[in-house]
Amino acid sequence: MSSQEEPFQAAAPEPAASSADDGMTWWYRWLCRIAGVIGGVSCAFAGLWNCVTINPLNIAAGVWMMLNAFVLFLCEAPFCCQFIEFANAVSARADRLRSWQKAAFYCGMAVFPVVLSLTLTTLFGNAIAFATGVLYGLSALGKKGDAIAYARIHQQQKQMDEEKLTGALEGQA
Repeated sequence: MSSQEEPFQAAAPEPAASSADDGMTWWYRWLCRIAGVIGGVSCAFAGLWNCVTINPLNIAAGVWMMLNAFVLFLCEAPFCCQFIEFANAVSARADRLRSWQKAAFYCGMAVFPVVLSLTLTTLFGNAIAFATGVLYGLSALGKKGDAIAYARIHQQQKQMDEEKLTGALEGQA
């Protein structure tokens, strides 16, 4: 490697670095992304439908839902927002967030319109966006341990308890 290529290697971003440390499998990551896109579509349609009223709280909730749809598209599917210059930068920044941060953000975004105007439209429109946050939250919990590892830990703990008990009994005698 020549000395001219070294600065370019150092400046090149590492896309695998953020995806390797979060512990998500490829199919679960795609499931979360697809849920985000479907949640964005449902928020957009329900938000538009919610704006067709004279109640100002419904209109505010509808506008917020359409904003949720835009943010979901921007973070989960930046190819849908090709006309926006900063879409790829926002998506890359969203990819660097931890799963629990995405979960809190998406669930918080989905709950606000429901609190603002509790109607069936806001409930059903935000349900999939909330489910996307739940999926990210579940991935933040991590993998479930296997039964063999738990059995080993339990066996070791049992042996330590028996050793303590025999040590205490020997000390009394």
